[in-house]
Amino acid sequence: MFAQAAHIIKEAEAFVITAGAGMGVDSGLPDFRGNQGFWQAYPPYAKLGVSFVEAANPGHFQRDPSFGWGFYGHRTNLYRATVPHEGFHIIRRWIERNNAPTFVVTSNVDGQFQKAGFAEEDVLEVHGSIHHLQCLRPCCRAIWPNSEQIPVDEATMRARHIPRCPHCGGVSRPNILMFGDWSWLPDRTEAQEARFERFQDDQGAKRMAVIEMGAGTAIPTIRATSERLGWRCANATVIRINPREPDINPPHVSLACGALEGLRKIDALL
Repeated sequence: MFAQAAHIIKEAEAFVITAGAGMGVDSGLPDFRGNQGFWQAYPPYAKLGVSFVEAANPGHFQRDPSFGWGFYGHRTNLYRATVPHEGFHIIRRWIERNNAPTFVVTSNVDGQFQKAGFAEEDVLEVHGSIHHLQCLRPCCRAIWPNSEQIPVDEATMRARHIPRCPHCGGVSRPNILMFGDWSWLPDRTEAQEARFERFQDDQGAKRMAVIEMGAGTAIPTIRATSERLGWRCANATVIRINPREPDINPPHVSLACGALEGLRKIDALL
């Protein structure tokens, strides 16, 4: 199967890179798969009995902004400090060697693709980005870069600084689609979606490799995107890299391993 994947990549005239949370594991980012995985990464929430779904809820910003920003401030600091793993650079080498147009579609809010050198205008972040903020209410449609410094007391997971909206002075929040969200501004993501649609239209009959990594079935947005491309486009072939849920029907390719392991094994054959 790795040889088949290598052949698909070698012949590709365009790439779509689709990635879920598993893409970040090899960079040392925590896996929130189930409450036990979340609580292992964030022991204070285990003591409080707060699940990932409960922590990632915009209601905290309204009721207790210090608690809301404790979680998202910690994640902001973590993602800023994280170095993208080698797999990101392996993919970039393939793209450069093939001189192939490329678009990234990710459910991750960590900005790791941009940090690894992928162009901002060629990335669709379907759930938004922690590196952009908006007003909690919101008082207007503004979305702005997150340049805030947010120290967090890791014993209590409470933020020592609350970012504010520059337009009304109220509490700001990350421009991320959270659970039970009522105030997320989708404008930035919708503009990315429009660029992705144009990208697909522009590729015509080119041979397209869709490389999917770390996208599970619990929130199937990314898997559905890969499969839609694979079935809709006659010349698109999906390479699904996933250690737990790799299954996909032929002629698409299933690789049961982590993202970095899979990319390295394919690269060795190229």
